[in-house]
Amino acid sequence: MPGPPSHDPPPPFDAVAARRIRDSLGMAPGHVAHGLRVSFGMGHVTADTITAWERGLAAPSPGELAALAAVLWCEPTQLIGVPRGLREYRLVRGYAAADVARSIGMDAAEYETAERTGVWTGDARQSGALVSVLGLSVRDRMTVTGANAELAELLGEAVSTRWQAHARTLAKLTGLDRRTLQVPLRTMHQEYQNLMTATLSRAGGSAASGEQGRAYLERIVDRFWSLLADV
Repeated sequence: MPGPPSHDPPPPFDAVAARRIRDSLGMAPGHVAHGLRVSFGMGHVTADTITAWERGLAAPSPGELAALAAVLWCEPTQLIGVPRGLREYRLVRGYAAADVARSIGMDAAEYETAERTGVWTGDARQSGALVSVLGLSVRDRMTVTGANAELAELLGEAVSTRWQAHARTLAKLTGLDRRTLQVPLRTMHQEYQNLMTATLSRAGGSAASGEQGRAYLERIVDRFWSLLADV
């Protein structure tokens, strides 16, 4: 597939990684800039440009990022931060929006609307194709299709009641086997119940308990994925 058009915003740039890789190669910002000018015809890039990128004051365009990776002898993905939405996941892969839409069988305007609004309207087949085209993990898919809100709600119900009663629904939502979910759900249920019991027994009673419980529920999705990584 061809790369994204020039008017696309740049993918998330990992400035810290860029500087770390450059330092490991013993290169100064001027050396990197020289490589971009000579090998890729980017006459506008100077040592100050590289420094600005590494300080987070500016970010390279998709084309500049690909060239920078070549000069630093690394993969472009090593210079990309964590994507925050569907558009950024696409940009990480270097695909144009129209090409992704065509590959998953979705109208281009509908796909671009999904990127712009963060609301995924694709059916099951299109969602599956999106996972394949963009190489998404289960967690990535949940993020780009806007399913994290439903996931957080279900997890909250699971830890505050009987987690077993929600395992089937969570398995359907995530596409994971129920047996895979048992350990994370059991662990989270125990953590939440222990937290509520401990805070109720301290001064402050239900008010303190409610505050601690809300804090746990606010980060429950991240906790869920971290526990799954250990399974």
